[in-house]
Amino acid sequence: MAGQPAHYAGNRNQRTRGRDALSINILAGKAVANAVRSTLGPKGMDKMLVDSLGDIVITNDGATILKEMDIEHPAAKMVVEVSKTQDDEVGDGTTTAAILTGELLTKAEELMNKGIHPTIITSGYRQAAAKCEEILNTITVDVSPEDRVALKKIASTALTGKGAGEYKDFLSELALDAALSVAEKTESGYVVDIEDITIEKREGGSIKDTELIKGLVIDKDRVRPNMPQRIDNAKVMLTSFAIEFNKIEKDAEIKITSPEQMQLFVDQEERMIKAKVDNIIKTGANVVFCQKGIDDLAQYYLEKAGIYACRRIKKSDMEKLARATGATIVQDDTEILIDDLGYAGYVEEREIKGTKMTFVMDCKNTKTASLVLHGGTTHIVDGLKRALNDALRVVGVSLEDGKVVVGGGAIEVELALKLRQYAATLKGREQLAVNGFADALEIIPQTLAENGGLDPIDILVEMRSQHEKGNKKAGVNVYTGKVVDMWEENVIEPLRVKTQAINSATEAAVMILRIDDIVASSGKSKAGAGGMPGASAEMGE
Repeated sequence: MAGQPAHYAGNRNQRTRGRDALSINILAGKAVANAVRSTLGPKGMDKMLVDSLGDIVITNDGATILKEMDIEHPAAKMVVEVSKTQDDEVGDGTTTAAILTGELLTKAEELMNKGIHPTIITSGYRQAAAKCEEILNTITVDVSPEDRVALKKIASTALTGKGAGEYKDFLSELALDAALSVAEKTESGYVVDIEDITIEKREGGSIKDTELIKGLVIDKDRVRPNMPQRIDNAKVMLTSFAIEFNKIEKDAEIKITSPEQMQLFVDQEERMIKAKVDNIIKTGANVVFCQKGIDDLAQYYLEKAGIYACRRIKKSDMEKLARATGATIVQDDTEILIDDLGYAGYVEEREIKGTKMTFVMDCKNTKTASLVLHGGTTHIVDGLKRALNDALRVVGVSLEDGKVVVGGGAIEVELALKLRQYAATLKGREQLAVNGFADALEIIPQTLAENGGLDPIDILVEMRSQHEKGNKKAGVNVYTGKVVDMWEENVIEPLRVKTQAINSATEAAVMILRIDDIVASSGKSKAGAGGMPGASAEMGE
């Protein structure tokens, strides 16, 4: 029965087996990879994505494109997950990871057409990936946190090809300063938590107006204009409860038969709000950030007490405030302690391009920084944020690992060369799979050449020739069309970008190649045989 498509089990489940299942999955994975292939490299094209509400995203970031696309096929979703993992782990190389997954599947399909079993291919792929990691460790260059020149080149490489590419020198300097300001030295090395860097967007002005602030910027203003505009020696309270009258959650009726009773009811509300505010004032807090609402009356009492207050703060910002100031987020107004307060040198409201924002400066935790981005339109600022996020992540990864490699397709050609030499030492059919893996790696320089308007065959032949001669850093300069030393061209990437992309792509390709049976439920039904939802007892050979 193997190789027969579309078997049905019961009335609700469609089943596809054998080579048909593999072919469908490989086709889906290749389709996703091809969707982002034209975005790779400095001369990669952008994609315009329009959702059902008409919102537009313009980007050439692989992870963003795949996240915004409406993808339903389960195998295609695996390729999307590869790109998402790459983005989470490293920040850059998302398109590379997706393209490599698609090409590994293409080469696997060619090998299967020659009669090689998927199990042999997956075994060879795993051997090749392990060998790649071994080879990569021999061709890395060490980078120290004091080497600002190299670190700036790494940030600049991540920014190349993004919308703000012409400002990459200025932006790479900002990204480097921001990453270094939150870098923490430990016994085992450096730890860089990019979550400590807040990025706020502002339409208006030029990209050159983007600034780095050694503190925390919250996109909120004071709740009342008569509150102090600046508080020095700020004692910061963070509340997750609403500073307002607690409304009854269940349906209830209150019968009021006289104006006096109505007045009593209103007075009681006021007393409850006053009690909440008094509990806050007693602690000595002079700055309050509230995750929920603050009642008008509570605002009045806080203003009279000379307290700076902001409301409707995002949960992520509350957590950043807690880390920066050392405050504890308070859940209940009756359990506030003085020890729950955090501290900052000063808290101030400033106006930036017509919008008021709150600056929390000289925090208890000095490993805090904020970037306020500027650009002509919403799309430009959104693209700038994505580009800077990539630059921050790669600088952080480089600081943590201290190892970098060159870009421009040089690493992939070098790995392919070494893998073919390694394949010659293998005796089984895995040798063909390792050779296929080597061929798949060369899709990166080929795509870079194609997207730059160059002849991919000529470029690849020249690169192979240079690497055969021992020039391990020879890569393609898409602007001149020549194969040159990528280190001298300042094209540098963190080692983790390559290792993560290769390992993730290999795991995804192996997972897809191991699937030989697809059971798709076309409707809801009670669990049948084996307890599988949507499976009936009739399912079987």
